[in-house]
Amino acid sequence: MKHTYDAIVVGAGPAGSAAALTMARDGLKVALLERGNFPGEKNMFGGVLHRLTALEDVFPDFWDQAPWERHIVQKNLSFLTEGATFNVSYDSEEANTPPYNGYTIFRPKFDRWLASEAVKAGATLLTCSTVDDVIRENGKIVGVTLLRDNAELRAPVIIAADGVLSFVAKKAGLRRAKFKTSNQGVCIKALIDMPKEVIDDRFGLVREQGASREIVGCTAGVRGGTFLYTNYDSLSLGMVLELESLNEHGKTPYDLLNALMQQPQMAKLLKGGRLLEYSAHLVPKGGYEMMPELVGDGIMVAGDAAAFCIITGLNLEGINLAAQSGVLAGKTAIEAHQQNDFSKSSLSGYRKKLEDSFVLQDLKLYRRTPHMLHNNRIYSQYPELVCNVMDEIYRIDGKPKETMTKMLLSKVKETVGLKNMLSDVYSGWRAL
Repeated sequence: MKHTYDAIVVGAGPAGSAAALTMARDGLKVALLERGNFPGEKNMFGGVLHRLTALEDVFPDFWDQAPWERHIVQKNLSFLTEGATFNVSYDSEEANTPPYNGYTIFRPKFDRWLASEAVKAGATLLTCSTVDDVIRENGKIVGVTLLRDNAELRAPVIIAADGVLSFVAKKAGLRRAKFKTSNQGVCIKALIDMPKEVIDDRFGLVREQGASREIVGCTAGVRGGTFLYTNYDSLSLGMVLELESLNEHGKTPYDLLNALMQQPQMAKLLKGGRLLEYSAHLVPKGGYEMMPELVGDGIMVAGDAAAFCIITGLNLEGINLAAQSGVLAGKTAIEAHQQNDFSKSSLSGYRKKLEDSFVLQDLKLYRRTPHMLHNNRIYSQYPELVCNVMDEIYRIDGKPKETMTKMLLSKVKETVGLKNMLSDVYSGWRAL
């Protein structure tokens, strides 16, 4: 079975569907390939969708159409030990005006909706379609073969948006030969059913307001962080853990997540909830330094396949970068058709568009962050330091107090060491 298209997009996530939608709206004949039974089936992500300016340009009423759970008005950063937590909360009137801080979403719902919009625009969605190989002619990528029905799809331009391990980018020779496990993370998530009224009361929310919490600590020394997001009538609790560090500590993601759910302060937030499901998937942690070649003859790489993910410890961004890159890849493909030139030189305009956008500018800005986050002290000693300092400040036991300066220096020397802390502050300043 052979079919010819103007463009083929591999992967119906935010990057792939955004690319297909952009090209289909311009009249191109587009095939959108998805290996699952439906877009989003393979992704159990439950998290925050930040501003999608590229899609807001495509849909003036984007936030009225897109399936979201709650709009985030409350951002929290927590330091967690086995028996204590210190929480810093940010809440403002401006944040109460969506989509200032973004929305919580379910990827199965969101991905399915965005792909359906691409189909409405004229794209052909092919589900249960796993790419077996790329087709080359005269050194150019001109199509893909599928495992299903031995199908052969041809197009002068391919957009690889098939996730962090991108088989298509690898087959095209754009991906690095071997990934470092220190650049790969596994995101594990528990979805917890909880009545809306309980969530509103517990987190101080009203109407469709939502809260997000980024958590440092309680990972048993494994490099990684934790998130807790409020959905309409459920909570998403998850961890992003570095593969190399998991292996070094001999830990499993599920054991760490189960232990986190039993931590006393966390257990209070989850009380009365009912576990609905566990899920896990890989995420790129290396950022700018692990990006593959973005362009080749007849091919571009977008989304997680291009390692477009920013993890700072304070925030996690990915979908907004993916959708933006998909739209820009789609626009580049349209231009290539207008010029009838699908060479690497012609498609290099894609990278230029990325460099002019926030995508590569932000990735470059935080290029040192992955190295900073390799500091093991962040995940055990600093949460302990913060909680110990707060305990000392609030403890009233009839004993005379030390000056704040003397007490802080004493706690720093006990847990982290003054020299280490000065080094870490400098490293964090350079990275962030």
